[in-house]
Amino acid sequence: MTKLATPTAAGRRQRLGADFSKLWSAAAVSAIGDGVTIAAGPLLAAQLTDDPRLIGGVSVAFTAPFVLFGIPAGLLVDRVDLRKALVRVDLARAVLLVVLTAGIIGGWGGLPLLYVCMFLLGVGEVFCRNAAQVLVPFVAPESGLSTANARIMAAQEAGTGFVGPLFGALLFGVAVALPFGVDAATFLCSALLLARMRRTRPPAERRDTTGVLAQMLAGAKWLWRHHLLRNLALLSCTINLAGSAMLAVLVVHSSQVLELSPFGYGVMLSCQAVGAVLASRIAPLLTNRLGREGALVATATLIASSEAVLALVPSPYAAGIALALFACGTVTWNVVVVVLRQTLVPRHLLGRANSVYRLIAWGGLPVGAAAGGIVAAEAGTPAVFGAGAIVMTVIAVILVRGARRRWITTVVEARQDDGPAHTADDRTPAGPDSTDTGPNARTTPER
Repeated sequence: MTKLATPTAAGRRQRLGADFSKLWSAAAVSAIGDGVTIAAGPLLAAQLTDDPRLIGGVSVAFTAPFVLFGIPAGLLVDRVDLRKALVRVDLARAVLLVVLTAGIIGGWGGLPLLYVCMFLLGVGEVFCRNAAQVLVPFVAPESGLSTANARIMAAQEAGTGFVGPLFGALLFGVAVALPFGVDAATFLCSALLLARMRRTRPPAERRDTTGVLAQMLAGAKWLWRHHLLRNLALLSCTINLAGSAMLAVLVVHSSQVLELSPFGYGVMLSCQAVGAVLASRIAPLLTNRLGREGALVATATLIASSEAVLALVPSPYAAGIALALFACGTVTWNVVVVVLRQTLVPRHLLGRANSVYRLIAWGGLPVGAAAGGIVAAEAGTPAVFGAGAIVMTVIAVILVRGARRRWITTVVEARQDDGPAHTADDRTPAGPDSTDTGPNARTTPER
């Protein structure tokens, strides 16, 4: 019998192996570079224009590939040697950032070049995030999946939310092009670390002889029939929509409402790392204590609270606390749902099903970023955060209803009783509602 990773096992301290350490180190160093660009990209856009819609366009350009290339990336993940592919994509992203750096220095690096580079960086991110999650079960023991995912997510959040933004804001003050050159160097370091890994995903357990389109649709059909993961994807989409709207206009809120300097903006962003590191410590324990359902309710409540604080309290200190709560909630959510995907999806379909999940869940990112810029231009940034708080409160209520029905535990226990965990059929419960077409399926609900 193949058993799902349990919260209890996840909560124990484990040795995860040398290959996982290399994967973790690569994720950490590239996350620092991502944080540098996350801070410097909007600052560059804000220097070129004061239109919130054009500034929000940076986030739209970066997140649009999650919708456009999610499913093809999943098929590619299921077909290639993941370690070699990750190295090549990191090298390509390094070259791309060198071009952007040269454009800024040469005076031809305006908004169009920034948009194009952010879009192409997003294309690489679609593949790499999917590939890294598929790779984790092959370099870490199954009983340590929660711990392994929590550590990687904490490293990513600490890099993108603390070290990177602070470093990026400081570098931007020294020279506008410098942050992007540093990000290029971090991708080179990440490629070197990944190249030293020995293990990678073995050849697929079975090979499809059908056409490319049929292979891409196989993952979509499997995920859509799996009511639990489908509804989690829909909920994640709505969470990402609200979160993306918030983050897209945060630089505008920082300068116009909180009156912070670029460095102050970087410091404010860095507060996310506090929540992320806290979540990496408590997420497995919280899941063990409250169960998966209770942990997701807690995360939705934290995110709703963070949006409400941003909307109602125009203080840099309150904003820092809100961002810490936001990061804590999102990391905990991701730990729970990523482990569920890694253990419930058949391994030969993991890349494709994972990409379809991301296509649904991350479909809210560009929509949220665009909507945030429009709402901020018309009604101000507090209105964006207020709307996000309302959306997250509704999601928390939906999750409470699901928790009363034990909608996740029922699926997990059924898989353990039925034998191999990597199968699914139409008997899977529908999620918070007991029917397939309940509120979650009609809503356009991992960061």
